[in-house]
Amino acid sequence: MAEGAQRDKGRLAIIAGSGFLPSYVAAAARSAGEDPVIIALRNEADRDWSDYDHALLGIGNFAGLEAILDKYGVGRIVMSGSVARRPEWREIRPTWRTLAKMPGVVRALLSSGDDKVLKTVIGLLESKGRRVIGAHEIAPDLLATTGSIGARSPGEDDLHDIARAMEAADALGRLDVGQGAISIGGRIVALEGVEGTDQMIERVATLRAEGRISNRRRGVLVKLCKPQQDVRADLPSIGASTILNAKKAGLAGVAVEAGRALILDRKAVIEAADNAGLFVCGIDRGLSTKGFM
Repeated sequence: MAEGAQRDKGRLAIIAGSGFLPSYVAAAARSAGEDPVIIALRNEADRDWSDYDHALLGIGNFAGLEAILDKYGVGRIVMSGSVARRPEWREIRPTWRTLAKMPGVVRALLSSGDDKVLKTVIGLLESKGRRVIGAHEIAPDLLATTGSIGARSPGEDDLHDIARAMEAADALGRLDVGQGAISIGGRIVALEGVEGTDQMIERVATLRAEGRISNRRRGVLVKLCKPQQDVRADLPSIGASTILNAKKAGLAGVAVEAGRALILDRKAVIEAADNAGLFVCGIDRGLSTKGFM
């Protein structure tokens, strides 16, 4: 049997950054009969992995990563969780096999958007016959579905804001900058950058408090997958904390791309949204806002 086929049938590894997503993926894998090994990124991962085979690894340590993958006979890899910073070029530890690719890796880290960096990392991970798969392939129940998922649905003004924020998020994604946008009264008031979704929402709350955004209009957060994005990594995601932050910012609701965004702990998200009086819905990118509900 070829090495690639052997690796493809090997053990599952979860490269874990921060947040709840790695835990959900690990639990889903275990429920499906897998025995995943967790590779927790140093200074990023923030969950307790003592119940799993696990290793702590510095970001950029490809030599150490390959040793771990070999040790556990890994054939499939899931990249999950947030990573707050990119490694400095001095922190990169290549293998002999990947040494020739390092100039391109360094260029991507220094001057490229997140999508380009992730594609570069995926290429390195798959260079020895292993296969990178998406978190949604292990935990498909996390994928957003079309329509409202709680008690509330967007109203006419909200649909207008969704349409405007979709346009902005799509343009932002094509530039490989971010995945989210906020529209209030048809006006784009915030775009997601390297700070992430929560800080973007907090910025809107601050602008409200300063009187720079009207309190008469509520507005909507939209998160879309980047058009060119490799869906095996960094799908847009929301959780209960997103809903609570949206409430603090005075928003009416949150819309995410159906089939290409993750809702972490759907029950908790629905409960948070219903308690806050917000809607949460999945939208189809190719349809008008009139057609997704």
